[in-house]
Amino acid sequence: MKKSKKVTAIFFLVISLFCAFISGKSYSAMHAAEPIVPGSGVSEVKMLSDYFPGLKGTNGDTEIYVFEGEKPGGKALILGGTHPNEPSGYMSAILLIENASVKAGTLYVIPRANNSGFTHNDPQEGAPQKFFIDTPHGKRWFRFGSRATNPIDQWPDPDVYIHASSGQRLSGSETRNLNRGFPGRPDGTLTEKVCYGITQLIKKEGIDLTVDLHEASPEYPVINAVVAHERAMPIASKTVINLQLRGIEIGLEPSPTNLRGLTHRELGDHTDTIAVLMETANPSQGRLRGKTDENLVLTGKDKFYVKAAKLGRLFVPFDENGHPLEERVGRHLTAINELTKAYSEEYVSKPIVIENIPEYDEITTLGIGHFLNPVE
Repeated sequence: MKKSKKVTAIFFLVISLFCAFISGKSYSAMHAAEPIVPGSGVSEVKMLSDYFPGLKGTNGDTEIYVFEGEKPGGKALILGGTHPNEPSGYMSAILLIENASVKAGTLYVIPRANNSGFTHNDPQEGAPQKFFIDTPHGKRWFRFGSRATNPIDQWPDPDVYIHASSGQRLSGSETRNLNRGFPGRPDGTLTEKVCYGITQLIKKEGIDLTVDLHEASPEYPVINAVVAHERAMPIASKTVINLQLRGIEIGLEPSPTNLRGLTHRELGDHTDTIAVLMETANPSQGRLRGKTDENLVLTGKDKFYVKAAKLGRLFVPFDENGHPLEERVGRHLTAINELTKAYSEEYVSKPIVIENIPEYDEITTLGIGHFLNPVE
């Protein structure tokens, strides 16, 4: 009997050690960042901790890719990865980093705004840890993360999250949502410190235009839209008109004054930047979806959303073609191009001229992989 118990104990010990080994490998893998291959237009790579040293050595610190223009002009900041489970945002940022060049002004691109959020998945969602894109040079992989800061970096959540500067009260889980923490606090949570670092970057560099890239579920009312602070409305309005003239249907939404912590509201209120946010339609975000896997992330095809569209339950057209990643990235990049053009027309003394941004028709025809550089 004693021998039997000893064998059983050894068996369960081996199983436990094996599970710990697998979990450890998974944990390490999620902390590995996907490779980004900067193009010739990138003049410098800085860290967010350069603007707020309190982030140094934490998972909140993240890279800032800087493009110095050939001529002086205005300054633009592109935020990707505010929500790391919204891949068109950071894929658009990566395509800028690997392709764009600046003729006038300066461009700053942060592809992984919530770096900590890329190190885990949302629990109970069954989402993939990564997805792959075919390129002429082989496959490239990219992280599919979480909407929120990793609880390993910030825990526990309070029962109620109170936005520091406004007193707004939200669900406690929103304390780890980067897009509820602006303008941030230097002595706050890690999420608030990241928000503070981005705010300091905008203030210290004198950023004129800030664009935050997002995705939303097809049943969310604010989708395929530009959300603009009131000071951004003239530029955003012109951008929306120009996109619609190009056949890209897109809406314009004013930044609500009673919803706090978001980039388009707080950065517009607390800094001199012109702040906008953009949303594309991503079924892997929604609650009506089927299996959440790499195929859904890439193709945006889901039979349940097709049914929901027929029942009139969605705020965006949805058929068997879905909303593939190429479409979503193409929308973002084309809108960035139009936003900077509209800004340059409005502020002629501070132009922001960006070239070699992949266009909507190019991306949807050639694919995202066509614009990705080889990894050495």
